Amino acid sequence: MDFLLSFDTWIVLTIVLASAEIFVPGGILLNLGIASLIVALGIRTSLLTDGVAVLTTWFISATILLFIGYYVTNKLFPSRQRIDNVDEELDVFGQEVKVTETIGPGHQKGRVDFQGTSWTALGDGSKIEEGTTAVIICKENISLVVEPKTAN
Repeated sequence: MDFLLSFDTWIVLTIVLASAEIFVPGGILLNLGIASLIVALGIRTSLLTDGVAVLTTWFISATILLFIGYYVTNKLFPSRQRIDNVDEELDVFGQEVKVTETIGPGHQKGRVDFQGTSWTALGDGSKIEEGTTAVIICKENISLVVEPKTAN
């Protein structure tokens, strides 16, 4: 455990980690190297005198540096990424579809063409003739629920 209290050990670790950042970019290894430098300075100034204090200081300083690095990086280089609607079912509502097999009356299923695929469709209770246009109002399991398109 004497190597943990050696100034030279922590300086070598600082150099190795900081140099490894060239091959493994991302900033994490550089932060770990800076934490090693903080420990080396603590040993040199005799603030750290036992192995537990050395390792605790290294872990805490590395963690703090990682959090600081994360927030500074996000402030300096803001993300241009945008998250759109991730619920695909919301994109379905209100879409127009072509009825390929008569739907209804009542609970009788038919078929519609939507996004280049034939889907099972349920109606709103009324009869929707083949060849007409309908509007999707919701999705029930793997079937689309549609209503006839009304002229506005």
